Amino acid sequence: MLTTVWDDDDIELIKTIGLLSNHFGPLAARALERRSWCGGSEALLWLAERVTGWGRVYVVESLCTIGSTAARPWMLRRACDGDYLNRYFAGTVATAAHLHEAITAANPDSELVDHTGLLLTIMADSGGTGITLEHYPPASAVLEAHCEHAGRLEPSVERFVIAAQLAEHLHHPAAQRIAWPEGGRERVLSGYLSLLDRDDWCTVARAGLAAGDHRVTWLVEALAPSLGLRAFTVNDE
Repeated sequence: MLTTVWDDDDIELIKTIGLLSNHFGPLAARALERRSWCGGSEALLWLAERVTGWGRVYVVESLCTIGSTAARPWMLRRACDGDYLNRYFAGTVATAAHLHEAITAANPDSELVDHTGLLLTIMADSGGTGITLEHYPPASAVLEAHCEHAGRLEPSVERFVIAAQLAEHLHHPAAQRIAWPEGGRERVLSGYLSLLDRDDWCTVARAGLAAGDHRVTWLVEALAPSLGLRAFTVNDE
């Protein structure tokens, strides 16, 4: 009933039901989507901050559908939480929230840059579930802008891992299907590798490895050999 009527008095009840997102997420999201003109978009944003898993998929997809201007800053910075299911909506978020416009602007904030990196790594591995980088028209410009802006931020384990994942993807044949300007792929790949080779970035990565950070131990085993990362080269001084 709540998904087929329009009464805005039901929004608070629908929000409560939506918290049981594993069972009622789709119905709650659709019900709020129908009420976007009278507070439904704000309620969807409220839910998006509080649900995970499939519930987050349904709610974020509804936010993308209604194109809420108020939700755009959140979608650009917080839509993805790193869950595998983010693959279903990462590319849709990038498109609906106009990521290309935001990340190519001058001096984007660090939260936007970090979330852009996460979005890009998810889209790089979204085959069969969502929009991939190869099917995202602004991919080359967004990758180049992310690489440039990431280089202005303080290094962190998360930023190191994101840069390494994107560098690895740019080595992959699929990356050649992105609409690159001449020499674009090589330029962006070189940019990420230069970041990973910087002394301050290497120091942070080594500290993460010494602390047993699972992200860095995975990186050492999965990506470091093919990328030749200086941070983990035994003979590096």
